[in-house]
Amino acid sequence: MPTVSVVDLKNEPVGTVDLADAVFGAEPNEPLVHQVVVAHQASQRAGTHKVKGRGEVSGSGRKPWRQKGVGRARVGSRRSPLWRGGGTVHGPQPRSYRQRLPRKMVAAALRSCLSARLAESCITVVRDLDLETHKTRDFRGALEALGLGRNVLVVETDPGRNLRLSSRNLPEVKLATIAQLNAYVILKYRRILMSERAARVCSEVLA
Repeated sequence: MPTVSVVDLKNEPVGTVDLADAVFGAEPNEPLVHQVVVAHQASQRAGTHKVKGRGEVSGSGRKPWRQKGVGRARVGSRRSPLWRGGGTVHGPQPRSYRQRLPRKMVAAALRSCLSARLAESCITVVRDLDLETHKTRDFRGALEALGLGRNVLVVETDPGRNLRLSSRNLPEVKLATIAQLNAYVILKYRRILMSERAARVCSEVLA
């Protein structure tokens, strides 16, 4: 069972927390994580691409000239795909790119990513994330005191107003609840900042 040090926002040790071995000590499964990330990215595609076929482009359906006797190639319509301004053959049409995966696979990929981040010492657990002010400057100072810097994923069970307001102006910081965690967002951000409460809930819910 992994044991992680708990610090305050000034980076002073205040205790330890025991995390579930099934969540934070699992063996990383790279093929599974890749499959889940690809499915997540595919589901983000709008799929609204559309081109017009020969039955949708503007133009007359009248035969331009008679079939024989003019010395030109036979043509049946100005909307032919061979002509400029004609329809497109086999072009993209609106579709859904969503890939359905079993929930157990998605949860296993999430546990694999959390375990990898902990093995890399990229998870910082603080006693709480209850900030005194909603100023972005103060929250950035807390991140610098923790040695996190940029590219940080902040995880909290129920983010308070000050935490939401102070973190939303930092483009390199993302605030997420436990329900919003997935393999893609964990791999996107190098460092993870979690409250002790969020770490315990993750251990209970994902175990």
